[in-house]
Amino acid sequence: MTIDEKLPLIDPIWPTRKTDALSQMGEFLDSSKFRNESITRLAGAVQIPSESYDDLGKIGEDKRWDTMYDVAAYLEKTFPLVHSKLQLDKINTHGLLFTWKGSDESLKPTVLMAHQDVVPVAKATISQWTHPPYSGAFDGKYIWGRGSSDCKNTLVGILEAVELLVEAGFEPKRTVILSFGFDEESSGKQGAGHLSSVLQERYGNNGVGLIVDEGAGVSPAWGTFFATPAVTEKGYIDVEVTVRMPGGHSSIPPPHNGIGVMSEFITVVENNRHKPYLAPENPFLELLQCGAVHAPDFPSKWKSLLPSKGKENPHKVAKLAEEVAESSDFFKYLFTTSQAVDIIGGGVKANALPERTTALINHRVNIGERVDDVKEHLTKLASQVTKKYNLTLHAFDGESETPSSLTLSNPKGELEPAPLTPTEIDALTPYVVISGTTRALYGEKLNVAPALMTGNTDTRYYWNLTKHVFRYMPGWDPEDDAGLGNIHTVDEKISVTNHINVVKWYNLFLQNIDEAELP
Repeated sequence: MTIDEKLPLIDPIWPTRKTDALSQMGEFLDSSKFRNESITRLAGAVQIPSESYDDLGKIGEDKRWDTMYDVAAYLEKTFPLVHSKLQLDKINTHGLLFTWKGSDESLKPTVLMAHQDVVPVAKATISQWTHPPYSGAFDGKYIWGRGSSDCKNTLVGILEAVELLVEAGFEPKRTVILSFGFDEESSGKQGAGHLSSVLQERYGNNGVGLIVDEGAGVSPAWGTFFATPAVTEKGYIDVEVTVRMPGGHSSIPPPHNGIGVMSEFITVVENNRHKPYLAPENPFLELLQCGAVHAPDFPSKWKSLLPSKGKENPHKVAKLAEEVAESSDFFKYLFTTSQAVDIIGGGVKANALPERTTALINHRVNIGERVDDVKEHLTKLASQVTKKYNLTLHAFDGESETPSSLTLSNPKGELEPAPLTPTEIDALTPYVVISGTTRALYGEKLNVAPALMTGNTDTRYYWNLTKHVFRYMPGWDPEDDAGLGNIHTVDEKISVTNHINVVKWYNLFLQNIDEAELP
């Protein structure tokens, strides 16, 4: 792809199907009555503390799962038309799979996703919240509380949009699936893992038209705004590091014990970070190209380094990656494998030398690179330390730990970067419908360009179902600089305007995708 390609912005797309009921629905979406009702619905969902923990036990045994019953009951009470019109299958107890059967079975279904669970609120932080974390408080502009922007806004917004369409008598030609997991914040295995298996059995490989899940949204950049539906996400691997060294009494210590050796290894790792690499297939390159044409403050130096048709220059792209990476960490990690030492442990007593020291290094693998690149990188660094201290190195070989050794392993598995969703605009595609819907809602001044997720979503379990997977948060409040405020931390909140635009977007998108001449 070059700077001369994919530069035209997609025209707004509006549905052509007109009825009095649909027109009245559109007017109702702009009313104060709907605004107040929507505030109440989202606030009520936020008030349910559906926290998801990494150490949850089996469903039916661990009582912490039981808050999901409260979510399901609340949704059933709040969205009666959805529950009466759509088929609801409860998957693995708490997974909610709604099917709105279309009239044309030859059309591949649309899947809309969200998750019911939220990140736990640490008790030590409760006093720091402006409003209690599960109050769902409304201050005239924001709805406050855990889950308000991740992602009960999406969960409720989708259901509000469908409820209104059902009430207006809308009958889809293309089947619509609503797939709501319940453990995305821990792993997604119990929720999305089981939901995707049901859809796989029902529709088979590439049997779904497209998927829209939570993800990237609208952000300011270079003097303008970009809506950035993510069309891929980075890979993932947690590497466990274990150093085994002789113990003994701390009164007669060796020059370097296990904790010291581990500390040195971590220092070596942090001093040898992965280098930026902007692969040709990385969608961030397309975002840069869009910015070069449509953003008034796009750096001229970057523009000179962007590839042009017939003049692709890897050295210039490498220089571009360096320049952009230096401008911000946010940009840098859109095309750089990240590494973070998140957990460390060792020693059991003040007067006993540590016999076993452990650490965990989290990696998000760059587009255009592989998990094996991470393994090779760490193995090379570890060999420097093991040679220095005469330790045996076990690097991803499946061998058990041995005395006087350093072991690298990844017992929790690994995930390669996600397949790329097509973003061609020379024909009608799901990407075109998403972009055109966005520009219809917000106006032609808003740019739309593809992007990527640095983290992982529940879509990781759905890759076989379709080539068209979008991670996108379509809500936007142009007058709110905070955007999706404080996700995963104190004072999580969302503006009412942002949330209502979520509802409007899904409402409009479902009408547009139903009319689109796609398989």
